[in-house]
Amino acid sequence: MEFELLMTNESDTKLLAKKLGEKLQAGDVLLLEGDLGAGKTTFTKGIGEGLLIPQMIKSPTFTIIREYKKGRLPLYHMDVYRLEDASADDLGLEEYFYGSGVSVVEWAQFVKEDLPSEYLEIRLFHMDENTRKMVVKPVGKRYEQLAMEVFEK
Repeated sequence: MEFELLMTNESDTKLLAKKLGEKLQAGDVLLLEGDLGAGKTTFTKGIGEGLLIPQMIKSPTFTIIREYKKGRLPLYHMDVYRLEDASADDLGLEEYFYGSGVSVVEWAQFVKEDLPSEYLEIRLFHMDENTRKMVVKPVGKRYEQLAMEVFEK
């Protein structure tokens, strides 16, 4: 099961992500993949709005993990790109994935062996200057139901 959507502006992307964020539960894991500048951080900002996080969501590129603890649930925004040649063990990813918050992981292929067996994968692609294609692939019953509630038209 996959869902494909076209997003024509940043506001639509954030609004859809906010709707998703409102339905997320502790322990949920989202994988964000896609082109540079395709909207992964914008999508995460929308999730933060849905989780009622008051802080500004920033890209975790240089910090690897940004934690936002003020909100309905904590948000753990990870960019694990630089772990390609390193170990994820030292980060304690299991504590995030199976903890009391929501984990959003960019470039998850670099920690594939550390991921839980169920998650929601969201891939974002440039179509043109303003249009992005979003492909949503739920893995597991919880995420299939969640995807139908949020992404099915």
